[in-house]
Amino acid sequence: MSPARFITDSSLDYLARRLRFLGFDVRTLEGARLEEVFSAARRDGRTVLKLSARHPRRFADVPAVRVARADPMGSVRALAQAHEPAGAPLSRCPSCNTPLERERSARASGHAPDEVIKSARALHRCPACGKWYWHGSHVERVRAWLERALGREVTIPTLDLDPEQRAE
Repeated sequence: MSPARFITDSSLDYLARRLRFLGFDVRTLEGARLEEVFSAARRDGRTVLKLSARHPRRFADVPAVRVARADPMGSVRALAQAHEPAGAPLSRCPSCNTPLERERSARASGHAPDEVIKSARALHRCPACGKWYWHGSHVERVRAWLERALGREVTIPTLDLDPEQRAE
């Protein structure tokens, strides 16, 4: 199965962020009407995530999945069971959907706390929006949420190198 590529409007941004945490490629169109989302999905070869049952006839060829805003855990579970993510958990920017890049922690000076920079050899950075990411307490809260949603363990790849390599 090839990785799923989704698109949605901002009404499902919470769900989109949770799916990105799992490694899914989910583009969000801010302020777009349903027809605009379907048009972009056709152009980019994506599946529409939507709240309504409406599926415009002229976009009958565009795949779409109806999700329930009231049940984001159930929606994440159903989508994760039916589709393959584009990458590992926490490999995409949760804000803008761009694949994250591994960077030496020293480059994060001024963007991450000093204790994070000192303790990690590498961090993740989004090349599109410039945000920096590292393994902190937020990662554990996200992992716990995902595990409750999926009903299984979620393995988060670590960026840290082993202690012998840190001495370099």
